[in-house]
Amino acid sequence: MLKVLIADNHPIVRTGIEHVLSSVSGIEVVGTVGTTTELFNKLKKITPDVIILEMDIPEINGIATLRNLKQEYPDIKVLIFSGQSDDVYAMSTIRAGAFGYLSKTAELDFIVAAVKKVADGNTFITNDLAQRLVFDEGTQKPRRLFRKLSVRELEILKLLARGKRNKEVAQELNLNEKTISTYKARLMKKLNVENMVDLLQQAKALELY
Repeated sequence: MLKVLIADNHPIVRTGIEHVLSSVSGIEVVGTVGTTTELFNKLKKITPDVIILEMDIPEINGIATLRNLKQEYPDIKVLIFSGQSDDVYAMSTIRAGAFGYLSKTAELDFIVAAVKKVADGNTFITNDLAQRLVFDEGTQKPRRLFRKLSVRELEILKLLARGKRNKEVAQELNLNEKTISTYKARLMKKLNVENMVDLLQQAKALELY
């Protein structure tokens, strides 16, 4: 029996995913949680095969949570489930250790396919997303730039785009303020902007918030 834990901060989303997965033979939803605290407390009691992790789960952002999961529970497969810009985040989350990335705009049937593929130790992204990642249109140049960013750079940019100050970003990511300033300068260089206003405008235009 394939055991799945659902981590999403929206009760209706958790219920919907649980309903879909519970109707499939061979899959058992062993729990649902709404925050990272609940997630790690639950993992002290149960060991799922797959965690469906929402990118914006409260308390600790999805990528940081993913890192912690890979360190503390390396045998558990993680499928990122997100309403964020998939062109930008999909490969970054996979580089950070996720076995798959599924957009919240995907058809429900994809959830079952994704869980099964991830459980087998294979990477899952939809064919549509794979094609977009490989074949960029001319209008996708900004997204190509964002996909050149490291996971940590995306993490910092996302927090800045939410209006957090250097000190707040440093505290959340357990870094010092000087390091955050260095990352900001690196982000502006990589994204070809000269000031923070333009940098944040680009981030918000690509839904990095």
